[in-house]
Amino acid sequence: MILYHCLSARSFRPLWTLEEMGLPYELKVLPFPPRAFAKDYFDVNVLGTVPFLVDGDTRMSESAAICEYLAVRHGPTPLAVRPDEPDYGLWLNWLHQSDATLTFPQALVLRYGRFEPPERRQPQVADDYAKWFHGRMRMLDAHLTQHEWLAGGRFTVADIAVGYALMLAEVIGLARDFQPQTAAYWQRLKARDGYRRALAAQGKAAAEQGVKPGF
Repeated sequence: MILYHCLSARSFRPLWTLEEMGLPYELKVLPFPPRAFAKDYFDVNVLGTVPFLVDGDTRMSESAAICEYLAVRHGPTPLAVRPDEPDYGLWLNWLHQSDATLTFPQALVLRYGRFEPPERRQPQVADDYAKWFHGRMRMLDAHLTQHEWLAGGRFTVADIAVGYALMLAEVIGLARDFQPQTAAYWQRLKARDGYRRALAAQGKAAAEQGVKPGF
Protein backbone atom coordinates (compact mmCIF):
# COMPACT_ATOMS: atom_id res chain seq x y z
CA MET A 1 0.00 0.00 0.00
CA ILE A 2 1.02 3.59 -0.61
CA LEU A 3 -0.24 6.43 1.58
CA TYR A 4 0.18 10.03 0.44
CA HIS A 5 0.41 12.24 3.50
CA CYS A 6 1.12 15.74 4.80
CA LEU A 7 2.57 16.22 8.26
CA SER A 8 -0.18 16.10 10.91
CA ALA A 9 -2.92 16.56 8.29
CA ARG A 10 -6.09 14.42 8.06
CA SER A 11 -3.98 11.71 6.46
CA PHE A 12 -2.62 11.07 9.96
CA ARG A 13 -5.81 9.05 10.56
CA PRO A 14 -4.94 6.26 8.09
CA LEU A 15 -1.26 6.47 9.03
CA TRP A 16 -2.17 5.84 12.67
CA THR A 17 -4.45 2.99 11.60
CA LEU A 18 -1.71 1.37 9.54
CA GLU A 19 0.63 1.52 12.52
CA GLU A 20 -1.97 0.13 14.95
CA MET A 21 -2.61 -2.79 12.59
CA GLY A 22 1.04 -3.40 11.78
CA LEU A 23 0.38 -3.37 8.03
CA PRO A 24 3.21 -2.81 5.53
CA TYR A 25 3.00 0.46 3.62
CA GLU A 26 5.03 3.09 1.81
CA LEU A 27 4.63 6.65 3.07
CA LYS A 28 4.97 9.54 0.64
CA VAL A 29 5.10 12.88 2.46
CA LEU A 30 4.10 15.99 0.53
CA PRO A 31 4.54 19.69 1.34
CA PHE A 32 1.36 21.36 2.59
CA PRO A 33 -0.79 22.15 0.73
CA PRO A 34 0.23 19.77 -2.06
CA ARG A 35 -2.09 21.45 -4.59
CA ALA A 36 0.16 24.51 -4.33
CA PHE A 37 3.60 23.00 -3.71
CA ALA A 38 3.47 19.58 -5.42
CA LYS A 39 1.69 20.16 -8.72
CA ASP A 40 2.64 16.74 -10.09
CA TYR A 41 0.54 15.19 -7.31
CA PHE A 42 -2.55 16.07 -9.36
CA ASP A 43 -1.51 13.17 -11.60
CA VAL A 44 -2.08 10.88 -8.60
CA ASN A 45 -5.12 12.56 -7.04
CA VAL A 46 -7.08 15.00 -9.19
CA LEU A 47 -8.28 16.80 -6.03
CA GLY A 48 -4.74 17.49 -4.88
CA THR A 49 -5.72 16.61 -1.31
CA VAL A 50 -4.44 14.18 1.31
CA PRO A 51 -4.86 11.45 2.25
CA PHE A 52 -4.73 9.31 -0.82
CA LEU A 53 -4.41 5.55 -0.41
CA VAL A 54 -3.38 3.15 -3.15
CA ASP A 55 -4.05 -0.50 -2.36
CA GLY A 56 -3.87 -2.61 -5.50
CA ASP A 57 -6.70 -1.33 -7.72
CA THR A 58 -8.31 0.55 -4.82
CA ARG A 59 -7.96 4.34 -4.64
CA MET A 60 -9.34 6.28 -1.68
CA SER A 61 -9.22 9.94 -0.62
CA GLU A 62 -11.42 10.22 2.52
CA SER A 63 -9.54 9.81 5.78
CA ALA A 64 -12.25 8.22 7.95
CA ALA A 65 -13.33 5.95 5.10
CA ILE A 66 -9.76 4.74 4.68
CA CYS A 67 -9.63 3.87 8.39
CA GLU A 68 -12.81 1.83 8.03
CA TYR A 69 -11.54 0.19 4.84
CA LEU A 70 -8.25 -0.85 6.43
CA ALA A 71 -9.94 -2.29 9.51
CA VAL A 72 -12.53 -4.23 7.51
CA ARG A 73 -10.62 -5.24 4.38
CA HIS A 74 -7.36 -6.04 6.14
CA GLY A 75 -8.91 -7.47 9.32
CA PRO A 76 -10.15 -9.16 11.31
CA THR A 77 -9.08 -6.68 13.94
CA PRO A 78 -10.60 -5.36 17.17
CA LEU A 79 -10.24 -1.91 15.60
CA ALA A 80 -13.45 -2.63 13.67
CA VAL A 81 -16.90 -3.03 15.20
CA ARG A 82 -18.78 -5.79 13.37
CA PRO A 83 -22.34 -5.39 12.04
CA ASP A 84 -23.55 -8.01 14.53
CA GLU A 85 -22.26 -6.02 17.51
CA PRO A 86 -24.69 -3.69 19.32
CA ASP A 87 -22.41 -0.65 18.85
CA TYR A 88 -22.01 -1.01 15.07
CA GLY A 89 -24.19 2.01 14.31
CA LEU A 90 -22.52 4.05 17.04
CA TRP A 91 -19.11 3.15 15.61
CA LEU A 92 -20.09 4.31 12.12
CA ASN A 93 -21.57 7.51 13.48
CA TRP A 94 -18.39 8.43 15.32
CA LEU A 95 -16.31 7.63 12.24
CA HIS A 96 -18.31 10.03 10.07
CA GLN A 97 -18.78 12.64 12.80
CA SER A 98 -15.01 12.83 13.21
CA ASP A 99 -14.59 14.69 9.93
CA ALA A 100 -17.97 16.12 8.97
CA THR A 101 -18.70 17.54 12.42
CA LEU A 102 -15.38 17.98 14.24
CA THR A 103 -12.64 18.60 11.68
CA PHE A 104 -14.65 20.80 9.30
CA PRO A 105 -14.86 23.89 11.56
CA GLN A 106 -11.18 23.55 12.42
CA ALA A 107 -10.31 23.71 8.73
CA LEU A 108 -11.97 27.13 8.58
CA VAL A 109 -10.13 28.26 11.70
CA LEU A 110 -6.89 27.35 9.97
CA ARG A 111 -7.82 28.94 6.66
CA TYR A 112 -9.00 32.29 7.96
CA GLY A 113 -6.63 32.43 10.92
CA ARG A 114 -3.37 31.20 9.35
CA PHE A 115 -3.38 30.11 5.72
CA GLU A 116 -4.79 33.16 3.94
CA PRO A 117 -2.44 36.09 3.24
CA PRO A 118 -2.57 38.65 6.06
CA GLU A 119 -4.81 41.00 4.09
CA ARG A 120 -7.38 38.23 3.53
CA ARG A 121 -7.49 36.81 7.06
CA GLN A 122 -10.75 37.06 8.96
CA PRO A 123 -10.17 36.88 12.73
CA GLN A 124 -13.91 37.03 13.44
CA VAL A 125 -14.57 34.08 11.15
CA ALA A 126 -11.76 32.07 12.75
CA ASP A 127 -13.08 32.87 16.23
CA ASP A 128 -16.65 31.98 15.28
CA TYR A 129 -15.63 28.59 13.90
CA ALA A 130 -13.47 27.91 16.95
CA LYS A 131 -16.60 28.40 19.06
CA TRP A 132 -18.53 26.20 16.64
CA PHE A 133 -15.95 23.46 17.08
CA HIS A 134 -16.32 23.53 20.86
CA GLY A 135 -20.10 23.48 20.48
CA ARG A 136 -19.82 20.38 18.29
CA MET A 137 -17.70 18.72 20.99
CA ARG A 138 -20.72 18.42 23.30
CA MET A 139 -21.64 14.91 22.18
CA LEU A 140 -18.09 13.69 22.69
CA ASP A 141 -17.85 15.40 26.08
CA ALA A 142 -21.11 13.78 27.19
CA HIS A 143 -20.12 10.32 25.90
CA LEU A 144 -16.79 10.39 27.71
CA THR A 145 -18.40 10.98 31.09
CA GLN A 146 -19.66 7.37 30.88
CA HIS A 147 -17.23 5.57 28.55
CA GLU A 148 -13.49 5.10 28.17
CA TRP A 149 -13.70 4.55 24.40
CA LEU A 150 -16.21 5.48 21.71
CA ALA A 151 -17.73 2.15 20.65
CA GLY A 152 -17.61 -1.55 21.33
CA GLY A 153 -16.08 -1.11 24.77
CA ARG A 154 -12.59 -0.94 23.25
CA PHE A 155 -10.21 1.22 21.23
CA THR A 156 -11.22 1.23 17.54
CA VAL A 157 -10.62 3.26 14.41
CA ALA A 158 -13.45 5.53 15.57
CA ASP A 159 -11.10 6.63 18.35
CA ILE A 160 -8.38 7.20 15.77
CA ALA A 161 -10.68 9.28 13.59
CA VAL A 162 -12.01 11.41 16.45
CA GLY A 163 -8.56 11.45 18.05
CA TYR A 164 -7.17 13.23 15.01
CA ALA A 165 -9.68 16.03 15.53
CA LEU A 166 -8.30 16.40 19.05
CA MET A 167 -4.76 16.30 17.71
CA LEU A 168 -5.56 19.11 15.27
CA ALA A 169 -7.20 21.08 18.07
CA GLU A 170 -3.96 20.83 20.02
CA VAL A 171 -1.93 21.97 17.02
CA ILE A 172 -4.05 25.09 16.47
CA GLY A 173 -4.52 26.02 20.12
CA LEU A 174 -8.07 24.84 20.79
CA ALA A 175 -7.24 21.98 23.18
CA ARG A 176 -6.87 24.31 26.15
CA ASP A 177 -10.68 24.47 26.35
CA PHE A 178 -11.26 20.70 26.42
CA GLN A 179 -13.51 19.39 29.16
CA PRO A 180 -11.55 17.36 31.78
CA GLN A 181 -12.90 14.00 30.59
CA THR A 182 -12.02 14.86 26.99
CA ALA A 183 -8.55 16.03 27.94
CA ALA A 184 -8.03 12.72 29.78
CA TYR A 185 -9.26 10.78 26.74
CA TRP A 186 -6.81 12.65 24.53
CA GLN A 187 -3.99 11.74 26.91
CA ARG A 188 -5.02 8.05 26.67
CA LEU A 189 -4.89 8.26 22.91
CA LYS A 190 -1.47 9.92 22.84
CA ALA A 191 -0.11 7.22 25.15
CA ARG A 192 -0.79 4.47 22.60
CA ASP A 193 2.21 2.88 20.93
CA GLY A 194 0.46 3.10 17.56
CA TYR A 195 0.09 6.87 17.88
CA ARG A 196 3.71 7.27 18.83
CA ARG A 197 4.85 5.05 15.97
CA ALA A 198 2.78 7.09 13.52
CA LEU A 199 4.39 10.32 14.75
CA ALA A 200 7.83 8.75 14.40
CA ALA A 201 7.01 7.39 10.93
CA GLN A 202 5.89 10.75 9.57
CA GLY A 203 8.91 12.49 11.08
CA LYS A 204 11.34 9.98 9.62
CA ALA A 205 9.74 10.02 6.17
CA ALA A 206 9.58 13.82 6.10
CA ALA A 207 13.26 14.11 7.01
CA GLU A 208 14.25 11.57 4.35
CA GLN A 209 12.06 13.24 1.71
CA GLY A 210 13.04 16.80 2.61
CA VAL A 211 9.58 18.00 3.65
CA LYS A 212 9.09 20.63 6.35
CA PRO A 213 5.94 21.11 8.47
CA GLY A 214 3.25 23.17 6.74
CA PHE A 215 1.29 24.44 9.75
